[in-house]
Amino acid sequence: GLRRAAALVQTLVRHHMVVVSGLAAGIDTAAHTVAIEAGGHTIAVLGSPLEVCYPTANAALQARIAREYLVVSQFAAGTPVRPRNFPLRNLTMALLSHATVIVEAGEASGTRYQGREALRLGRRLFLLESVATDPALSWPVEMIRAGARVLSRENLQASLDDIAAMARSAVPGRAAAR
Repeated sequence: GLRRAAALVQTLVRHHMVVVSGLAAGIDTAAHTVAIEAGGHTIAVLGSPLEVCYPTANAALQARIAREYLVVSQFAAGTPVRPRNFPLRNLTMALLSHATVIVEAGEASGTRYQGREALRLGRRLFLLESVATDPALSWPVEMIRAGARVLSRENLQASLDDIAAMARSAVPGRAAAR
């Protein structure tokens, strides 16, 4: 999953796309780090107030993103960090993004909330082929039926073109200019 996320983020950066992720350990950390290392842009959406770093291991990364990119939170200062914050954070990420790509997510993953919200908002939802074809997971079939697309090496460029067109059409005056 980490290798797939890194390769995908490098491709997104080459296509001038901003990487929005949740600063969680694992895939999120890799997404932010690779975006920065590749010379791209990133936005961290927190499941905690801005003054709290969760997980604490990402304190330096959060500080760098806050200083050089963008960190956002819907949680007021002093709000306790609770498990229910993270599905809310995922809904916010879906709202801020033109597309969501699920690189890895188990049966109980909060990432499913983001996927459902992306579809509800009419945003693109992509499941990496490894997720979509994982026999241990039941939820990908439901999301594909609801409009999620399977992202593979073969359709990556067409998918990136689709996301770019969607992003351009969301900005007034840009669709006609391109």
